[in-house]
Amino acid sequence: MERLLESIKITVNDKLYIKDPESSDLGKRIIEHSILMINDMGFENFTFRKLGAEIKSNESSVYRYFESKQKLLLYLTSWYWGWLEYRLVFATNGIPDPEPKLAKAIEIVTQTTVKDWVFAHINEELLNKIVINEFSKSYLTKEVDTKNKEGYFSIYKRLITRISEMIKAVDNHYGYPLSLASTILEGSLHQHFLKEHFSSLTDCHKDEQPTKYFTDLVFNRLNNQPNV
Repeated sequence: MERLLESIKITVNDKLYIKDPESSDLGKRIIEHSILMINDMGFENFTFRKLGAEIKSNESSVYRYFESKQKLLLYLTSWYWGWLEYRLVFATNGIPDPEPKLAKAIEIVTQTTVKDWVFAHINEELLNKIVINEFSKSYLTKEVDTKNKEGYFSIYKRLITRISEMIKAVDNHYGYPLSLASTILEGSLHQHFLKEHFSSLTDCHKDEQPTKYFTDLVFNRLNNQPNV
């Protein structure tokens, strides 16, 4: 099993980078320290010059991997969605019954993230915080349609499609499986954000995770009321 996990590679759209950061030690250090720095200082204050100084390399060496910090953010968020997809597929593959399979999928995509030591240079716990706080900045831009056509969000969209298929397997008469699936994924990010910054606006706290809320939301709706 350990050898199987060690062979896993999260594949990201190659248009997001100039040189694959997974192909060298320097590239992996760029990814590792960019996660640490963006989580610490925020995306707006993060620069390739600061990153270069942190990893004791020239700023130009970072540009050999990524043409801009926006592309780097897209790479990091795409990697995160790919990692989440691999975890979802791995956790649900052996569950034949549609309802517990969907319940497990909801758990995987809404629970608090912990570090996965399979990928030693990537702190998934911190990357999850970056996705919660910064993911919207990767698509709330004038170029979003062009980026979408070039496949920058393909993993994110594929993950939503997987969840929507599980929703249809539970209730094939429900008319809004994609909308519900995207609500689970985006809503989970929002609930985690509220938990951290606006706790008075959510019922999800330390002992009440978003998982319970979204499980309740989904299963109280499916097979319950007719679509109008």
